[in-house]
Amino acid sequence: MAISGKMYHMIILTAISILLVSTVTAAGSNSDLVSELLSLQSQSKSGVIHLNDHLVSRFLTSTKTPRPYSLIIFFDAQQLHSKHELHLQDLHNEFSLLSSSFVANNKPSDNPSSARSKLFFCEIEFKESQSSFSLFGVNALPHIRLVGPDAKSLKDDSIPMDQGDFSRMAESMAEFVESRTKISVGPIQRPPFLSKRQIGLITVAILIWLPFMAKKIFAGETLLHDRKIWLLGAVFIYFFSVSGAMHNIIRKMPMFLADRNDPNKLVFFYQGSGMQLGAEGFAVGFLYTIVGLLLALETHVLVRVKNKTVQRLVMILSLLISFWAVNKVIYLDNWKTGYGVHAYWPSSWN
Repeated sequence: MAISGKMYHMIILTAISILLVSTVTAAGSNSDLVSELLSLQSQSKSGVIHLNDHLVSRFLTSTKTPRPYSLIIFFDAQQLHSKHELHLQDLHNEFSLLSSSFVANNKPSDNPSSARSKLFFCEIEFKESQSSFSLFGVNALPHIRLVGPDAKSLKDDSIPMDQGDFSRMAESMAEFVESRTKISVGPIQRPPFLSKRQIGLITVAILIWLPFMAKKIFAGETLLHDRKIWLLGAVFIYFFSVSGAMHNIIRKMPMFLADRNDPNKLVFFYQGSGMQLGAEGFAVGFLYTIVGLLLALETHVLVRVKNKTVQRLVMILSLLISFWAVNKVIYLDNWKTGYGVHAYWPSSWN
């Protein structure tokens, strides 16, 4: 049966109307989800949204792709906070700092396409949301995962953050987020080390202590006048410098990590140039300190020994130990970075 021209136009208009209505409905639904996420974000001090199984279903599994937002999720477990080698609390604090910095650097805007409406920081606790852990396939902590707008399968389509991506805490987390989402997090806004009240109390204590300290200085009775203290201080500063201890303190690097394949096994040396554990730095610092002390022995003590045989034996032993220590450092560098360091001989020597 032939369809008349009038009937054909009616069908076209009806199809267009249905398409427009469904588009407007979907846009309204997406707008409601973004508004709800912004509301939950504003209720959190750090801007981290606490998710549960119901909210995961609402914002992820029951929504159509592409979504107008991305979620970066920190997986937590309260019962594992006592395991200090996992550093869950430290990582959670850095994640919260990253979220609060993002919120502070991206002020609220009526523009629906603003960065603050496209990226949300969330957390999931294991006891509250075990089914969500299963959906993401998370079976080891610490774990952080980014769910993009087009992710359909939470396990296969979301992007996990590697160990090296949070080696430098909030700063490296920000680099991961920016590289994956193309959204600028902005500078990390860390709280001051001392509050104004603490600074005031310290200033008052120093002013009270100054007269007594001045009397000690003029009398030459302070620790700074002791040569042994200067010697120990010099050795400590040398070790502190070559071991990367300041890097470990600033970045809050762990001394070791738990092996993902065997939780009962600890990893003291991490292969990969993007991350350095505290134990690695201390091992290299110890080797360098040995070389430095042997050099100081040769230049300040050995030259005063009159027995030539003793001088030669100590010199040979010092060179052998120094060669062994430097060789271990080079071996560790080759193992971590994959780059080989070898001796270079001029072509004329061949």
